[in-house]
Amino acid sequence: MRLVKKLVITGGFCMTLLSQAVLSAQPSLPGYTSGAEVIKVAPERAQIDALNGVVYSQIKQVRAVRQLHMSLLVPRTSALKPAIIYFPGGGFISADYDKFIEMRMALAEAGFVVAAAEYRVVPDTFPTPVIDGKAAVRYLREHAQEYGIDPARIGVLGDSAGGWMAQMLGVTGGDKVFDKGEYLNQSSQVQAAATLYGISDLRNIGAGFPADVQKVHQSPAVTEALLVNGPAFRNFAGAAISADPAKALQASPMGYLAGKKPPFLIMHGSADTLVSPQQSEQLYTALKKAGDPVQYVLVDGAEHGDIHWFQPVIIQKVVTWFSQTLGKPTPLKPQGKTPGNDQL
Repeated sequence: MRLVKKLVITGGFCMTLLSQAVLSAQPSLPGYTSGAEVIKVAPERAQIDALNGVVYSQIKQVRAVRQLHMSLLVPRTSALKPAIIYFPGGGFISADYDKFIEMRMALAEAGFVVAAAEYRVVPDTFPTPVIDGKAAVRYLREHAQEYGIDPARIGVLGDSAGGWMAQMLGVTGGDKVFDKGEYLNQSSQVQAAATLYGISDLRNIGAGFPADVQKVHQSPAVTEALLVNGPAFRNFAGAAISADPAKALQASPMGYLAGKKPPFLIMHGSADTLVSPQQSEQLYTALKKAGDPVQYVLVDGAEHGDIHWFQPVIIQKVVTWFSQTLGKPTPLKPQGKTPGNDQL
């Protein structure tokens, strides 16, 4: 019994000493007061800086200058980072580039510099959007050192009409005809292209859809017809996309399949009722036949831009593919210490 009491007393004495040691250590922390919870945090992630309203191109017209903008998410690290430009969808009539923040933040947290760029839409006609897309790529290369970008590793990502843009930039890498504007000393080639429910052929966006939908796509007022042919004006009554199939193909990714292409990630929803899943299937089939690196993911039950595309499994699929394709940030070699810098 005495032994038990001794052990209890000894144990209690040890616990008292431990508690006193912990308590005695805490008052030494600046700002500590009785009752404060003290936690210790080990940094695991980099800070991300957001830069908004960056002007990447200026379109000079007779009586006006139009500025095109992008926003940037830049991980605050010293590593040399691959970059991705996101182009938003909008049916060729809008380009709200600050959306899809879930995807963009996930890519930035994975170490990518992530740009989101607007581009000209209807009533502007092809090839103005592609000219803008290539200008955005050249801008990043020109300012690579400023943002910590590896200029040899730039990819593009887009959804819907933005997917069309990403595809066009991927398949026209060596075509200089679309390079106009500033920084023409820089290349507009991309090293990876990811397209979500994108458009590969403007001639058959509604392939496999009901007759009433097919009728819409034969209208001169449908947006793909306006992109290629422009609106009715003066002596021009407007034209359907089928009025000049060769011209429509020239404005489509399927019209630029010759030559080596960068890796492609193609994703589409099986339940898409706006852009036919055949748009992605036909591009995948053509790239695969040509021997180009391509991955195709069909999302069972997903509609056009619905909630499926914001789920972690989809976002992580894209992040993982870009990480495998473009690689992760590369730590820079130390340049050597400069005396006196330790205290800066």
